[in-house]
Amino acid sequence: MPAIISDQFRILNAENFTKSIVGIGQTLNRYYTFIGQPNSTDQRAGGSLSWGTGPSPVDGFKEENDIKDTIIAMKQVSSSDIRRVVRKIIWTAGTTYEMYRHDYNIYNKTPITSQSSLYESNYYVINDDLRVYICLQNGSDAENLNGRPSYDKPEFIDLEPRSAGTSGDGYIWKYLYTIKPSEIIKFDSIEYIPVPEDWGISGESISTKANAVDGRINSIIIKQRGISYNPTSSTFTNIPILGDGNDGKVTITTDSFGKVSEVYITDGGNGYTYGTVKFEPGAPGIPTSLSNVGAGLSSLASFDVIIPPKGGHGYDIYRELGAYRVLIYSRYETLESNPDIISGNDFARVGIIKNPTITGSQVELLNTSIVSGLKALKFTGSATTATTYAVDSTITQTVGVGSTAIGFVASWDNITGVLKYYQPVGLATTSVGYKLINFTSSPATGGNLTIYGSSMNGTTPLSINSGFSGVSTTINGRTYQLGLTFNSGIASAEYNKKSGEIIYIDNRSPIPRSSSQKEDIKIILEF
Repeated sequence: MPAIISDQFRILNAENFTKSIVGIGQTLNRYYTFIGQPNSTDQRAGGSLSWGTGPSPVDGFKEENDIKDTIIAMKQVSSSDIRRVVRKIIWTAGTTYEMYRHDYNIYNKTPITSQSSLYESNYYVINDDLRVYICLQNGSDAENLNGRPSYDKPEFIDLEPRSAGTSGDGYIWKYLYTIKPSEIIKFDSIEYIPVPEDWGISGESISTKANAVDGRINSIIIKQRGISYNPTSSTFTNIPILGDGNDGKVTITTDSFGKVSEVYITDGGNGYTYGTVKFEPGAPGIPTSLSNVGAGLSSLASFDVIIPPKGGHGYDIYRELGAYRVLIYSRYETLESNPDIISGNDFARVGIIKNPTITGSQVELLNTSIVSGLKALKFTGSATTATTYAVDSTITQTVGVGSTAIGFVASWDNITGVLKYYQPVGLATTSVGYKLINFTSSPATGGNLTIYGSSMNGTTPLSINSGFSGVSTTINGRTYQLGLTFNSGIASAEYNKKSGEIIYIDNRSPIPRSSSQKEDIKIILEF
């Protein structure tokens, strides 16, 4: 049997996802954004020789593990980093906008954009003051069934719907909300605008929601004006809006040709889920003096009664605007206080991981703001400051007989002597059963550590500082934060790489990072 997933289900999923991150009243899930893939041109690093602008992501268990192995850093997503968003439709003079209607569908598409869904039509706008309005009437009438161009920019903040100016363009707008300046940097994008959280609970949305009336009629469209109504040039008041609601009334005027010239709502009533207006002799509320001598039904006026969303306009912003998309924001910058986000290399992947655990546990969820996905070695030796290691060059160490650790340089700090590296799963070798061999500060006798692509002044090789443990080091009276916890000169990644679920993947062109650089990452999830 035919079936669909409704838009309301999508809106519910977006709501549930948002609340699962925020964790209102309880601890739920932990989500982290991440940057990764520091060597996108090396197949051994899980990439491709033809990476280019980024290959299409692959969704599979193997790929999930490959992605985790090349994560550089992660940032936890908090309640202040997520908002539901809707499409950005900027008001522009001379544009014909669609209007809110309850009856758009695959058989009754929107008149301008030919969409089968209200939520994909242009029925609301944002102005240059960041105020958002919904269009309740776009100048539609019997001669302009698709509407007319808009010339008056909506700027008012009244609770009641009204026109925006004096041009006579026929538009009626309802003010909904203003985007806060504090949310522009995080949640404004080229294509989307945020909707407020906690609608009806805080800020101006309290009065907007309180002013909404369930089933109150705000718009009626003249589809046909009719002919030969008599008396002509008359006004008829208190004509009832028929349907399942209460107390709705309109006023209808006729012109000198006996046609309906205007209909306006005198009382929108309440409780309507369907409605109609009958303007014909013998209809409810029509005076007996009205006559119509036209030929049959085609001579009668007809109207479209537009039913508001459940609760009324302004009651539920997420349902009214179709908020089934979510924007997650993270800023990545190298901090002296926590250098988990490295500089000097690039990244070619961003994503989201759900519920990673701490190192050494499959149960205890990670709960740290900034997390390193890299491992590190702390070197010692007089030639430290005169040594450079090229990023993405290969590191090897003979750990024991027939056992060699292999990795790639992610970053090198010649002041602190800290080298951060990554070990993609593709480096596993047959000689040890396809396991990744860890670097060690106490290799077997004769074990060597070689870093290809290095440049040293002098002949004294560097070695792992097996006597160093901790998260910071002091050099010449200055304390340097290392971002990782070292034990005998070696630091593990700050999360369990075998934990968590990758729920979003975006492969990009490689993005180089410098110490002064900041990246604002905005991820849109559509449900």
